Amino acid sequence: MRGLSNEKSRIKTRNSQQGVILYLIASFLLGALTVLGFAPFYLFPVPVITIACLLYFWRKSATPLRAALLGFCFGMGMFGAGVTWIYISLHEFGAVPMPIAVLLLLILCSYLSLYVTVTGWVVRKLHFEAPLVWVLFVASLWTLSEWLRGVVSFFGFPWLTIGYSQVPSSPLAGYSAVTGVYGVSLILILSAAFISLLFEKELRSWRNILFLPVIWIIGFSLQFINWTEPQGEPVSVSLLQGNISQEMKWRPEHVIHTMDIYAKLALASNSRLIIAPEISLPLARDKVSANYLKKISSHAKQNKGDILIGMIETEGNSGDYYNSMFSFGTSSEQTYRKFHLLPFGEFIPLKPVFGWIINFLKIPLTDFSRGELNQKPMSLAGQSVAVNICYEDAFGEELIYQLPQATLLANVSNDAWFGRSIGPHQHLQISQMRALETGRYMLRATNTGVSAIINERGVVLQQADVFKATALNGLAQGYTGATPYVRFGNSLVLGFIWLSLFICLIQTFRGRRKTL
Repeated sequence: MRGLSNEKSRIKTRNSQQGVILYLIASFLLGALTVLGFAPFYLFPVPVITIACLLYFWRKSATPLRAALLGFCFGMGMFGAGVTWIYISLHEFGAVPMPIAVLLLLILCSYLSLYVTVTGWVVRKLHFEAPLVWVLFVASLWTLSEWLRGVVSFFGFPWLTIGYSQVPSSPLAGYSAVTGVYGVSLILILSAAFISLLFEKELRSWRNILFLPVIWIIGFSLQFINWTEPQGEPVSVSLLQGNISQEMKWRPEHVIHTMDIYAKLALASNSRLIIAPEISLPLARDKVSANYLKKISSHAKQNKGDILIGMIETEGNSGDYYNSMFSFGTSSEQTYRKFHLLPFGEFIPLKPVFGWIINFLKIPLTDFSRGELNQKPMSLAGQSVAVNICYEDAFGEELIYQLPQATLLANVSNDAWFGRSIGPHQHLQISQMRALETGRYMLRATNTGVSAIINERGVVLQQADVFKATALNGLAQGYTGATPYVRFGNSLVLGFIWLSLFICLIQTFRGRRKTL
């Protein structure tokens, strides 16, 4: 009898272990499927369903450790499928050997997954019996972890913040102008949490069912509010896309060819506002021929407008250099210096520890200096243009420093680092969110794509073919006024999160006192 009992116990343990493994695999696959909500797929309902499944797994987890493991696997699936372009940057363009590039990618994905891991552990550890309190807690905690990921990771890595998956077509995108991307994340997780409750028969109350459509109807209704209004007549714009391969960009023998391409594209444009990409001329400003700059400046003046072009800016004898944009034309010459630099790509964080990476990575100019945060918009072609360079448009709370004065937004980038991956399309979706948050047109001029004109609703009006040398010509309408997000930034959603967590913890304390 004892032997039979032991055998049953072993079978039960083995089945339990197999069940755990299946749940971990399922969580990984759910994380990978979540990427379908982001560009270029734009299947916005998918993240709601996949996260609802993960939250259900968390509710049914036997221990906080198991919930943490489920969260880690979900994160590895999502980031593993969603940021594969980092491998391209490291291996193909950074000359990092394949095994090391894969290892670095795994380390990064593991680090980013820790935010979901900790969220799962805490959610299961502080298990709330009241369904509405649990929903509020899990949504607030998840959103707080996303915000922390956006500000902590060597000055932030907000890529794949779940709120981006709802831009531009989801009804939840209506919250963007009020709460920003983190508020959209909060509402999405609230929705997923309510759905996860419906998986449990005993929690299928009319109240839990009713909350979901109410949340989405409010978001849909918010889309009809005009937070900003047009100012003046639309301005003609040309967004230059040189399609300079990353392998050739910094080769000295290729510099003249690059300059010729951008001069040809610029001189063929009749638009009042011409925008070239980030460091479109791979030279320092003081090394560029005066005749070259005079030629493009004269052309801009003939168009009664201005041209914005990217170059390296050096400062005196200090050795400092900046990733900058310079304007030429009818307006006075102006300069914008990039503030939010890309870790390890444009600066080395904790240089005493990681300084050796400068020699290891075959990436030119990995130690830029930082511009000021509160730079003013540029006055160009009768518009006030808030310029941001590449990675900077992932930080909406920094972009609004130039608002509400700015009438247009302009993002210049070189997404050639991403290769033929989903990275450039994800970057486009980030710009779509910035347009929604601010109620402004966003003009994207990139080296290889995706160059686009995005309206104040986050909709792509025109888009250039990727990996093609071209000029995207169109009209951009300036806007004035301020959305709630421009006025308050992330303070609204963060205030709601902290208040919600405080209320939830008070409920926990009261529940424990009653138990005692």
